[in-house]
Amino acid sequence: MSGNIEDGLAQADEHNFTRPIPKSAQARVKFLLKTEKNSVKAVAQRLGISPRTVERYLKGQIKTPRPELARRLESEVRKSWQPLVRKRARAKAAKTTGLVVETRARFGFTAAPGTTDDGRMRRITQHLPPEYASRLFAAQEAGATEAELRHITAQGLQDVYFRDQGSRAPGLLVDFTDIDYIDFDF
Repeated sequence: MSGNIEDGLAQADEHNFTRPIPKSAQARVKFLLKTEKNSVKAVAQRLGISPRTVERYLKGQIKTPRPELARRLESEVRKSWQPLVRKRARAKAAKTTGLVVETRARFGFTAAPGTTDDGRMRRITQHLPPEYASRLFAAQEAGATEAELRHITAQGLQDVYFRDQGSRAPGLLVDFTDIDYIDFDF
């Protein structure tokens, strides 16, 4: 679990995969080569290794990558794995189902005088409607910063959880900080 919204969305994407990622280093490199339109140079740049090393993985001359390279290789494959499955799941969440946010974070408030605004740690699991899923995905694809993604998530929790869709606490503004972990599901 991570306190990073970008990582949480990536993990949620992986829950929708229909097949596991390739296991061997050779199969992973072959997959990356396919996604990079057979450009050994592009795969090498993506992994931070030489083109010759990529060729040696493809031929099976190297079977076990160094731990750092193994992590990078797995990460790069996960980023590109099953793009159509990922796209369909995100489109469904953005149009019909929405997404579920589970987090443990510090929530503070700006509200009417006489109320406490001291932040405190809360564990919240809340379904957010499709409009927030759509905003979150669009911002992520546009290259939004972690702070911008956190703001969109905070707005969703503010409106749905704390304001109960506008039926209580008008004017309440939520401050969403110190994320211990955040998970998404869609």
